[in-house]
Amino acid sequence: MKILIHDTAEAAEKDTARRLAQAVNKKPDSVLGLATGGTMTRVYEELVALYNQKRVSFSEATTFNLDEYIGLPTEHPCSYHTYMREALFKHIDIPEAATHLPDGMASDPDQAAADYEAAIHAAGGIDLQLLGIGHNGHIGFNEPSSSLQSRTRVKTLTEDTRRANQRYFASFDETPIYAITMGIATIMDARECLLLATGAGKADAVAAMIEGPMSANCPASALQMHQTATILLDSEAASRLANRAYYEYVHPKGDDSVQL
Repeated sequence: MKILIHDTAEAAEKDTARRLAQAVNKKPDSVLGLATGGTMTRVYEELVALYNQKRVSFSEATTFNLDEYIGLPTEHPCSYHTYMREALFKHIDIPEAATHLPDGMASDPDQAAADYEAAIHAAGGIDLQLLGIGHNGHIGFNEPSSSLQSRTRVKTLTEDTRRANQRYFASFDETPIYAITMGIATIMDARECLLLATGAGKADAVAAMIEGPMSANCPASALQMHQTATILLDSEAASRLANRAYYEYVHPKGDDSVQL
């Protein structure tokens, strides 16, 4: 793992966006794995700004999102289809046919998950996977106890994850119980991973991911075995790390270190 600690969340988010844009500029037909959530909203805002400045084009790129709730129509305001369309896709030049999310309304979710895994393989695999981390250490919707060899599948969401996501729904009862998610092995197959975590609320999960034992109890800890994983943090998310000597601090003057 390469650990980059920024002074602020904004700087970490901008650096994440720049690194993703740089990857697309180097390989215009990149296959990108994308994530959702509040942290990613600001990453996508920066990507849209870079696109509007003509510093990156997504016209040849392909995307696969990590996950989608089961039972939410694509038009539902809380679906990840809607999130991605509103946060990113409608603002950039990526063809709609090149964007992919799991089918949460499939009559056979298990088959839909298998088909999604096959589609990633058919596209040549993911070049760069963008990740967040849950308070319980999940990546995608791979909750604690998920097999480190898991592939895209249906997962039951923990109460902790549903409570964290409740803010997007009218009530806890309306928060979905099931999702289709890329598996940990699917994520680990990506040629490069970028994980972004900000805020003190993620500090324990970050410490377990980086310094704890590799364990299904913290699914993100599987990234310890990835050959090219970059972890971008703000100072609050990094606050529980014990061993700082080998971490790289990125000060404001260095925020533009990734050139486009």
